[in-house]
Amino acid sequence: MEKFVKLTGVAAPLPVVNIDTDMIIPKDYLKTIKRTGLGKGLFAEARYKEDGSENPDFVLNKPAYRNTQILVAGDNFGCGSSREHAPWALLDFGIRCVISTSFADIFYNNCFKNGILPIVVSPENLEKLMDDASRGSNAVLTVDLENQEITGPDGGTIKFDLDPFKRHCLLNGLDDIGLTLEKAASIANFEKANAVAHPWA
Repeated sequence: MEKFVKLTGVAAPLPVVNIDTDMIIPKDYLKTIKRTGLGKGLFAEARYKEDGSENPDFVLNKPAYRNTQILVAGDNFGCGSSREHAPWALLDFGIRCVISTSFADIFYNNCFKNGILPIVVSPENLEKLMDDASRGSNAVLTVDLENQEITGPDGGTIKFDLDPFKRHCLLNGLDDIGLTLEKAASIANFEKANAVAHPWA
């Protein structure tokens, strides 16, 4: 998993509450278990018209936000079903950070397993960041995970809290497999000792 230390990029505003996982990645795209290729389906029902052409009014189709890496969204982001395809789709599109006042628990935890940083801020700070994100190509934010702060285009900073273990995993690029591999030497020693103690096994 790619490490997350500091990210500077254009932030896209999505001031919609209760964005569920079906809106993030519609069910039509759930036929794969691969983590790649889902970016094209991200917010598909909002991004595309019925004829398959792009909806020019949707934020991610606007020139300033086509390569956004940070999403500033309304309350209760990622609610609905527990599909892990939702963070897969965000990551495949290029989004590494989502900022909101609240997240659905399963989606929140799935983000960390896939190298995405979900940040919880106060309603007041979300309003500031939403205003920053509305500046088009000037909507550049810097998210510093080591110092746990967001710096806006005008230089103002917002601090955020994060569980120390989740922070450690992101800073070091550790998903569940990576955490297990950190114990590879201990696992190998156990296997050797177990083979001696139980040669018949």
